[in-house]
Amino acid sequence: MRDADGGEPVAELRRLRALRADLARAEAEQVRRARARAHSWVAIADALEISRQAAHKKYGRR
Repeated sequence: MRDADGGEPVAELRRLRALRADLARAEAEQVRRARARAHSWVAIADALEISRQAAHKKYGRR
């Protein structure tokens, strides 16, 4: 069912979900690159506007 603006809401939701997944992969890759270049967790967290602990928990070695 299309909206008055012509968009298909469910299809757009799927597209947005795919974009979020792409962004998450890109973010993780940049964190890996930053760590490989010896950037601190503080610097990475600041760039992501999250705490150092949150950055380390999400992207630290697993």
